[in-house]
Amino acid sequence: MTTTTTRRPLPPGALPIGLARIGLELRLFLRDPGQVVFSFSYPVIMLLIFGSVFGGQTTGPDVRFEDYFLAGIAATGIMLTSFQAVGIAIAEERERGDLGRLQVLGTPPAAYVIGKAGQVVVTTTAQLALLLTVAAVAYDVPMPADAERWATFGWVAVLGILSGTVLGIAISPFVGSARAASAGITGFSVVLQFFSGVFFVFSELPAWMQQVAAIFPLKWLTQGMRSVFLPDRAAAGEIAGSWEHGTTALVLIAWVIIGVMVCVRTFRWRRGEG
Repeated sequence: MTTTTTRRPLPPGALPIGLARIGLELRLFLRDPGQVVFSFSYPVIMLLIFGSVFGGQTTGPDVRFEDYFLAGIAATGIMLTSFQAVGIAIAEERERGDLGRLQVLGTPPAAYVIGKAGQVVVTTTAQLALLLTVAAVAYDVPMPADAERWATFGWVAVLGILSGTVLGIAISPFVGSARAASAGITGFSVVLQFFSGVFFVFSELPAWMQQVAAIFPLKWLTQGMRSVFLPDRAAAGEIAGSWEHGTTALVLIAWVIIGVMVCVRTFRWRRGEG
């Protein structure tokens, strides 16, 4: 007599669950009109403000303020949708108990991270497309004319998104309540923008500000974006006299690794857990 054993199908792994969660995260994002409007309008409004105030002025030989600050605004837009938005959102979801319910459902932490990262990639891509369109149409900012510059734009943006997302996840267990997260993460982001050459010419900032900014990803993300939108001769105005693409990549990759290591050790589904 032969006994047939029926094997239960294995549960899906972290990757398929994470890919499915990207769609869910996007739907949740679109259901929050305030977040959608702020995420897409803030960089454009900042561009319009700087374009109106400094339009026609230059930061160096044949380098217009509009061209210079587009790089910083693009970088801060990436930080807005990754580090700032993700850090605040996770603190809110943890406080509401959403993360605890995901844990009960058996959601792998990696799948949750994939969902968040995928949502950030999609929304940031749309945000940058809108910003660059406004810059080109309203202020005649020249877009990169060759594939090499677009490739630089691509890897700088991707590393910026990855580092911002994992750092947003990494910081979320340390900021306390959702209200504290909103105030603390937003305040830190604003200060970092002033230090990193988003609102001012970086080489004109005090030396101590430059040194502090060099520790964090936003400075290198902004510098990488300047190498995309400014002419090659503008590299002479950087602190090192060059765009430092190698250093930019290394610093951003290092922050991705640091963020992942912190996430692995500190991620919590519930406040006070662990």
